[in-house]
Amino acid sequence: MNDDLAALNARIDRTNELLERMLAEVAKTPSTHAIFVDAGYLYAAAGRLVAGTEDRRAFDLDAEGLIDALIDRARTIFADSRLLRVYWYDGARRRIHTAEQQSIAELPDVKVRLGNLNANNQQKGVDSLIRTDLESLARHRAISDAALLGGDEDLVSAVEAAQGYGARVHLWGIEAPEGRNQAEPLLWEVDSQRTFDLDFFKPYVSRRTAVAYEPTTGRPTREDVRFVGAQIAAKWLAARGRDTLVELLPGHPYLPGSVDQDLLVEAEGLLQYSLRGQADLRRALRDGFWDHLQTQY
Repeated sequence: MNDDLAALNARIDRTNELLERMLAEVAKTPSTHAIFVDAGYLYAAAGRLVAGTEDRRAFDLDAEGLIDALIDRARTIFADSRLLRVYWYDGARRRIHTAEQQSIAELPDVKVRLGNLNANNQQKGVDSLIRTDLESLARHRAISDAALLGGDEDLVSAVEAAQGYGARVHLWGIEAPEGRNQAEPLLWEVDSQRTFDLDFFKPYVSRRTAVAYEPTTGRPTREDVRFVGAQIAAKWLAARGRDTLVELLPGHPYLPGSVDQDLLVEAEGLLQYSLRGQADLRRALRDGFWDHLQTQY
C-alpha cells in the first residue's frame, strides 16, 4: 500500500514538474499580433479626410510609408508582442493584381488578399476573406491580438469568430470630417478602439497634380479628345499591367462596359466637357485609347 502511494505521489510530482516547465515555456513565448487593413475603407476614409474625395483616381497613397507607420504604431501599442504580418485586403477585377497592389504585395511582412471588383467598382468578398484569416489565425493561436483597420458592419462576424478562440480584436479607425465612418455594431463588439487623425495620414496622401492637357472653352476637337484617350490608356496600362492588355485586345474595337464607362468619366473630368450625346467625340476617345494600347503590344 505504501509502495502504491509512493508511486502515485511520484507521478503527481512528475506531472507538476512537466506543467511547470510548460508554463515556463509559455511565459517565455512572446505574444503575437497582426494588422488587418480593409483597403476600401482606408482609401475612402483617408482620401476624404486629407484630399476631400473618396475617388482613388484623384489622389495618391504612399502605401509603403503608411504600412511602415502602422507597424510602428502597433509596436508601441503592443510593446511586448511581435508582428506576424500585415494583411492588406482590396478588390480587383477578376482578382488580378493591379501594378499598385503588386508593389504592396512585394513589401516585407505584407500579405495582399484580393476580393472581386464589380462593374460599379464595389468590393465583393473582402469581408469574408478577413473573417477567414482572423478566425484561422486565432484558432491556431498564431495571434493573440488583431488590429483591424476597417468600418463595415459585416466585419462583426469576423470579430466574433476571432474572439471565440481567445484573440483580442482592436478596431482602428480614421478620423471622419463629420459624423462617423465606422458602423456602431462593430464599435460595440471589439475589445478596444483607436482613431488616427489628419496629422497621421497627411504625409501619405496627396492630391494628384493637374494633367498635361489644358482644357479650352467650348467644344474640344477630335484631336484633343483622342489625345486624352491615349493619356488615360497610358495610366490604365501602368495600373493594370500587360496581362490585362492581352485579355482586352481580342475585343477590339469594342471595350467592356465597365472600362468604357470609366474611360468616359475620366475623360470628361480632364476635358471639363460632357461627352454625353457626342458620338463623334466618344469614338475619338476610344480611338485614342486603343491607339496607345496597340502601340504597347
